Amino acid sequence: MTAAGSTAPETPVSAFPWDAVLALGLSTLRWRPRDLWAATPRELAAAAGLIRPRPDALARADLDRLLAAHPDPEAPR
Repeated sequence: MTAAGSTAPETPVSAFPWDAVLALGLSTLRWRPRDLWAATPRELAAAAGLIRPRPDALARADLDRLLAAHPDPEAPR
């Protein structure tokens, strides 16, 4: 049911995986309960290895070397 006057469509809400979060924080990571409850979702995701650092962008000189080593084939005439 939507709120009175709301035009937003209803979408199913999935339950938060509390059992998995508790198992990860308390068993796998071995955090104290107060540390688990104080953590933000982003901190928990990072500790779980779900957030990976982005690799550095390719430098222009490296791109030029790659383009020289692997040129595009010429179009047929």
